[in-house]
Amino acid sequence: MTRNTLILFLTISFFYGCKENPNKEKKPAAVFQKIEETINRVPQKQTSPQKSFRTFEHLADTTFVRLADFSDGFAYDLRYATTNNFLKEKVYDCAECYTRVKTAKALLAANSEFHDNGVRIKFFDCYRPNSVQYKMWEIVPNPQYVANPKKGSIHNKGGAVDITLETLAGEELDMGTDFDFFGKRAYHDMSDLRQEILDNRKLLKETMEKHGFWSIRTEWWHYNLGAASNDRVADFKWDCD
Repeated sequence: MTRNTLILFLTISFFYGCKENPNKEKKPAAVFQKIEETINRVPQKQTSPQKSFRTFEHLADTTFVRLADFSDGFAYDLRYATTNNFLKEKVYDCAECYTRVKTAKALLAANSEFHDNGVRIKFFDCYRPNSVQYKMWEIVPNPQYVANPKKGSIHNKGGAVDITLETLAGEELDMGTDFDFFGKRAYHDMSDLRQEILDNRKLLKETMEKHGFWSIRTEWWHYNLGAASNDRVADFKWDCD
């Protein structure tokens, strides 16, 4: 019963009662106060605005999109928009996660499966403009750590992401090292780790591979979408509000 319907019902009941008993003293103010008290005890339906997300309809697979426009199911810690990274410098003007449409679709599918396991993807890095790749190369001109910008990397193509997993409550899973740890402990074939860490890495790797991504041996956090390998290096830059 809605609030308005309840008001009407109680009001009619009051006046009908008065008609049946004309000698009964009428105290409209007191009665309406009682009606209001009764209504206030009835739980009201709670409504909240639903966020509208964009769709991929009419978008080419190579179009760059902002993941947050398509889902609120991801988490972000975009390190290169801060100084908390191995470069010790901020190289992005602001923290945003963009990918090509085909990469976004694969990430959404993978994240849906992760959600079924009580976790979600947390991003450290996504698409990286090639001009940023040049900036990183100036700071650390070592191909062991930074891809040569003349050739570019799949990050520059919008087909690579650096990620970890966290619980839906926001607690990161233990992967054995921090992001951008350059050492054997970060290798996928490192077995001298606690079983919990091995299980977490296995969940990340097997789920991502199921959705078209492949990993590199030395970085447990890095995943490339196979379908993006032949895309062109790009220097698309997003706006910062």
